[in-house]
Amino acid sequence: MVSYRAMLDVPHEVIEQVSWLIYARRCERRSRWRRLGCFRQALLALVHVRKNETLAQVAAGFGVSTATAGRYVTETVDVLADSAPSLLDALAEHNVNEFLILDGTLLRIDRVAADEPYYSRKHRHHGMNAQVLARPDGTPLWFSRALPGRTHDLTAARAHGVIQACLSRQILVLADRAYRGADATVRTPYYGRDLPQAYAEYNREHARLRALRERAFAASSSGRSSARPAAARAASAAPRRRSRHRARLALRMRSVH
Repeated sequence: MVSYRAMLDVPHEVIEQVSWLIYARRCERRSRWRRLGCFRQALLALVHVRKNETLAQVAAGFGVSTATAGRYVTETVDVLADSAPSLLDALAEHNVNEFLILDGTLLRIDRVAADEPYYSRKHRHHGMNAQVLARPDGTPLWFSRALPGRTHDLTAARAHGVIQACLSRQILVLADRAYRGADATVRTPYYGRDLPQAYAEYNREHARLRALRERAFAASSSGRSSARPAAARAASAAPRRRSRHRARLALRMRSVH
């Protein structure tokens, strides 16, 4: 293999945070000397996950064996999974007066045609279904565990207990049309042509409030790291307008549904 210089589109602070988690795990296990330090292990794992490079490629780039690279990646993923908040913990820290945005995404994976449960007919690709709860400004609050890509978004949300958990806390949730029929505190756009003016205005306000979340999620999925700060700037530039639409939408949601 031939080495080359490359960049990883992940903030330096993220790698430092992951390296501290790895350091804590090593201290907990009283781990002896490792070939790579905590920072380099975190960087190796993030390169593998973010850029989808094979274990053989990252192993050659970091000067370790393929088996060692695999152990490093597995350990790092386990550390991140253990540090992630549960759904109930995430909702407990959320202000019930603020709505949440529910969305699903397909994490693409490599599978053969026989692995039908992992094939999403909507995206026409194999993958895993993950559900995300985000704050009004698009900041992710909670990520679900992954389910086979064939799983419908509404089925996945029910399986993870998202709908019932938000209902018990009376948290308003905005979702797209894939979640029609969820009821409870979940609000989705109206579907159909030639909608009444009140329904059409409701759909526009619904889409406007979800826009920041859609842009931020699309940026993180496609790897464009510069789009997320832009979304954050847009969120802070018009707080009054967003609050006004939020109040109008909340009132209309309770009156027309």
